[in-house]
Amino acid sequence: MSTNSDKIIPAGLLAYGMSGKVFHAPFLNNHKGFQLKAVVERNQKKATADYPDLISYGSIDELLNDGEIELVVINTPNNLHFEHSKAALQSGKNILVEKPFTATSAQAKELFELADQVGRQILFYQNRRWDSDFAAVKKVLASGKLGKLNEMHLRYDRYRNEIGAKVFKEEAIEASGLLYDLGPHLLDQVISLFGKPLSFHKILGKNRKDTKVDDYFSIQLQYPDSVNVFVTSSMLVVNPQAAFVLHGVSGSFIKKRTDIQEEQLLSGKKLTDEGFGIEAAGSEGLLTTIDDKGNKTNETIPSEVGSYLPLFEAVYQALANGVAYPVSRLDIITQLEILES
Repeated sequence: MSTNSDKIIPAGLLAYGMSGKVFHAPFLNNHKGFQLKAVVERNQKKATADYPDLISYGSIDELLNDGEIELVVINTPNNLHFEHSKAALQSGKNILVEKPFTATSAQAKELFELADQVGRQILFYQNRRWDSDFAAVKKVLASGKLGKLNEMHLRYDRYRNEIGAKVFKEEAIEASGLLYDLGPHLLDQVISLFGKPLSFHKILGKNRKDTKVDDYFSIQLQYPDSVNVFVTSSMLVVNPQAAFVLHGVSGSFIKKRTDIQEEQLLSGKKLTDEGFGIEAAGSEGLLTTIDDKGNKTNETIPSEVGSYLPLFEAVYQALANGVAYPVSRLDIITQLEILES
């Protein structure tokens, strides 16, 4: 297959809040295959301070009517993903959609059918596949040092006792609550490793005073060969535990959540700055193995350098050269069937 490395893809963002400013604009601007052309800012116009050549439209319709834009990033509130994805596809745009892709698998399938009808691509922004700490987990699994995997725990905890101001996260509307906020991150990591589970069991909780939505969830996923995976998240954890705990016949691996790209970008650090994506010393994972004589060996496992640029490279290759995108439609349907159950 011949490849196209010279194509420039004009891109637009539907919002320039935290996600647009931190997770999308820096990477689209840095990748030579994209032209970050426009954003939507209904009220305060802040984007041009960061990117002077950017067009700041006052409405989504204006951006979708820009005939030059080929890729639209759907980074609006969760409950609007379906509506805005549908409008973008109908406008002839390819789309990159933040998690959760939609509220239901039925909505997802409707969008897949529409994309096929109009000949456009739907791509999924599941950036946590490219976190540095998750890269360490994959490295340990690939090494075979754990032996047959028995169980794996993934946690994503915070402490936020107050009810937040974001309606789409705190009101009892579709795709709200902690399950739809952080569940897609954890489930996608699991699905990327093991695929669709044989079965699953989900528990939700409401612990903050006056909360209208879940602020705790735990899901057990069962896989072949007696592999059990547990994903857990809570908004009321004062002392966060390890984010990744893996136990196999021959060893265990424990890793804190350490990917620092978000923190660095929020502080103004650029992708090209020295030290970007490198975790702090002392954050290494601990691999403990045991031999057939019962002798234990401890080994520290540093993370890879974190970068979401490979995600955007995958987006570019999918659009410019028809390369299969690493997050599949089946992955997303599997995720949504668990979330909506």
